[in-house]
Amino acid sequence: MNLIEITDFNAPELDVYARLTEAQLLNRFEPKKAMFIAESPKVILRALDAGCVPVSLLVERNHINDEAQQAIDACGDVPVYTAPLEVLTQLTGFQLTRGMLCAMKRPPLPAVEDVLAGARRIAVLEDIQNPTNVGAIFRSAAALGMDAVVLTSACSDPLYRRSCRVSMGTVFQVPWTYLDENWVEKLRSLGFKTAAMALDNRAISIEDPRLRAEERLAVVLGSEGDGLAATTIADCDYTVMIPMYHGVDSLNVAAASAVAFWELRTK
Repeated sequence: MNLIEITDFNAPELDVYARLTEAQLLNRFEPKKAMFIAESPKVILRALDAGCVPVSLLVERNHINDEAQQAIDACGDVPVYTAPLEVLTQLTGFQLTRGMLCAMKRPPLPAVEDVLAGARRIAVLEDIQNPTNVGAIFRSAAALGMDAVVLTSACSDPLYRRSCRVSMGTVFQVPWTYLDENWVEKLRSLGFKTAAMALDNRAISIEDPRLRAEERLAVVLGSEGDGLAATTIADCDYTVMIPMYHGVDSLNVAAASAVAFWELRTK
């Protein structure tokens, strides 16, 4: 183990964990240098299994248990920084990470055609900006039979620290990429029917058997506040809603995604 003790919160080795913003980590101007931060041994191991390349680790020495040691061993000879708890707790949210962070190189994004090859059920996220919701949707997508997730450019990045953590590392297990404009037509050209999840008087129930019968179906989910754009709803093949009770009109988008994924799965 290449263990390096850090005693000062201002040490440059901690910059990637403590002082670089998500935008700086993303590094749009030099994408080959872009990174992300994985939190907790489970998430780190899932990222490694997906082929992500580690740059360094930051661990609390007292948290080097069996699972953490497995993650350290799997990272090879990268620097493993450690520090006293009073230094590490200055990092926002460190106490939520089970004592371990890993800086990793950001993998290149695949083409939409490659992500959707062979997929029968996919999730489309339109302008969902809350990283917690994005992470939760990925976790549901992995658990409930979605083959891929595709996102519009205004969505929160699935590799943001909070998204990775909330997803429990499933952002590394479910294939995903971003969509260009005119994405409804793109999906249609690839053989998908689109189901817009929206509150609309013309919507059909999610229990409608026509939805399950579709060979390739894209479940389209909108932003937390405004939902799907009116033009998106108009362009989709179906408008779908989940029946509600007790005067409740809608669910949080992450909760709605779980219901939709389960109901519309193929397995």
